[in-house]
Amino acid sequence: MTRVAVAAHHHGLRLDAVAARLFTGYSRQRLKAWIEQGRLRVNGVVAMRPRQPVAAGDRLELRAPPPDLEPVSQAQQIDIQAVGGDEHLAVIDKPAGLTVHPGAGRPAGTLVNALLHRYPQTAALPRAGLIHRLDKDTSGLLVVALNLPAYTRLTRMMAARAIHREYDALVHGEVIAGGRIEAPIGRDSHSRVRMAVVARGRPAVTHYRVVERFGGASWLRVRLETGRTHQIRVHMAHIRHPLLGDPIYGGRRCAGADAGFKRQALHARLLAFEHPITARKLAFESPLPADLDALIGKLRSAMHG
Repeated sequence: MTRVAVAAHHHGLRLDAVAARLFTGYSRQRLKAWIEQGRLRVNGVVAMRPRQPVAAGDRLELRAPPPDLEPVSQAQQIDIQAVGGDEHLAVIDKPAGLTVHPGAGRPAGTLVNALLHRYPQTAALPRAGLIHRLDKDTSGLLVVALNLPAYTRLTRMMAARAIHREYDALVHGEVIAGGRIEAPIGRDSHSRVRMAVVARGRPAVTHYRVVERFGGASWLRVRLETGRTHQIRVHMAHIRHPLLGDPIYGGRRCAGADAGFKRQALHARLLAFEHPITARKLAFESPLPADLDALIGKLRSAMHG
């Protein structure tokens, strides 16, 4: 059983929507089904209506089915790099091209499969202990819980925006100065694979600052305040500075400088948070991967002729 508290900024929202934000190891559809099955309690009372509103301070208790009743992912020996951790957690530096979760059309060969092999104890945790995710073609750092107390506390920390996440991003256009983007994100009504800024979307806040400008492109450091699907990609496209190489939200080519770059130019470079058990302050950094470093060199060369 996992217990969490409803924060003030979730007051008045639907139970299934809040549950999806607090119990991040499960999809909203799965949580909705469990609510209808009576597996979620609000302040000790079984809740059967996914649409019922919650109030700040409500205590949610989730009684997820035993792992043997849930689809089980296969452990696979896949090379992954752990850059830190202990018996409670691990920080993984994910390469671009590695899918995080198994899904339709990708039942194996994912980070979850790799975690189950390297850390067998994560089989008892939702999504093999993953607290958050990265898109397949985004590289960089992810934190993974290795036991239930760490998973519960890290999940709460993520919901409370207590995990600092910073990214390197290369975008189209010369960004004049840093700024803050506050624009709600939801599913694009015209496309199954796209997210978009929509009036009834979930609140989303992104901060960015300029590291370096090139002729027609910019290198940004981006900090997430919230963690919506494709958030950085959607927000940067929204202000008309889409990521270089982005196959979904990208725009025009930057004078050919990013020609041949086959993924969105996005890298999760920094994770900082308090240890969920010891409260020790932790910070992990990942250097630019070789393909992004080479792209920056190409942009510099193009700018200077």
